[in-house]
Amino acid sequence: MAKLRIVFMGTGDIALPSMRIFVNNPEQPYELVALVTQPDKPVGRKQVMTAPAIKELALSHDVAVLQPESAREASFLDALRALQPDVIVVMAYGQILSQALLDIPSLACINLHASLLPKYRGAACIQAAIDAGDSHTGITVMHVVKALDAGDIILKEETPIGLHETGGELHDRLAEMGPGALEQVLGQLVRGDAIRTPQDPAQASYISKLMREHGEIDWSQSAEALERRIRAYDPWPGTSTSFVDNKGRKRRLKIFPQVELGGQSGKPGEVLSVNELLCVACGEGCLVVKSLQPDGSRRMSSADFLMGKPICIGDQLGESVQ
Repeated sequence: MAKLRIVFMGTGDIALPSMRIFVNNPEQPYELVALVTQPDKPVGRKQVMTAPAIKELALSHDVAVLQPESAREASFLDALRALQPDVIVVMAYGQILSQALLDIPSLACINLHASLLPKYRGAACIQAAIDAGDSHTGITVMHVVKALDAGDIILKEETPIGLHETGGELHDRLAEMGPGALEQVLGQLVRGDAIRTPQDPAQASYISKLMREHGEIDWSQSAEALERRIRAYDPWPGTSTSFVDNKGRKRRLKIFPQVELGGQSGKPGEVLSVNELLCVACGEGCLVVKSLQPDGSRRMSSADFLMGKPICIGDQLGESVQ
């Protein structure tokens, strides 16, 4: 029996475990004929051109790599047709796919999505689930259609969200769930018993890509909401606030998990305590900060930061400081 011809389309690190199932077992019933990933990009202060990690994985196993600027390019679509894929697997690729591409595979074009559809569609679904206080999230495998994350669902696998879990930790757990879900669906497609469940668009919400400015802390929110936001946005885009130090300089302060909830109250953003731990008033309750990083410095404990007395009780944090 001929092996199933697979083209994998992915760029983000969350896709790495799922692609490994096609390169780590020579006895598998799949043949990975190519990886499609985004072009190399300049990274860091020196803007060094850097390949996605998934490209390095492919090249280390002699898998052909395609890196079109746009997945709509006619030359790329011709190259993809020439590969004669049975299934195109998409995970964290980073571009909307055209109908011309979706029509290429003989069996299906499927997507592994890091949330329980239809609730969260879009880019930052992992962070959104933590931020909203959801008890569960998971992996959804669906057919790809032109509308973003709107295709019929084939499989959903749930996992609980830990009380102290960060966005980065949940990202890594969902990445490890991908291979099992993917292999189940590939088996169903081969046997012809994959079930298609249409999504209810009324239950869907769109989550846009996170930018660094989204990590600005709004102290008018409740302490519980901010605790979730700080976990959700770790490591990217991170959360931070402004303060004026004892020399009158406006500076940035990055806040890390794990913060604790406190019962004190005050004006949102007001510093309530500087006794080894930094306590800041929120719209409801307060946050006790244990770990932080002033701009231009290293990450440190609140106790180490407060030794220099850069902040006093009654000081104001946030964008409103002058």
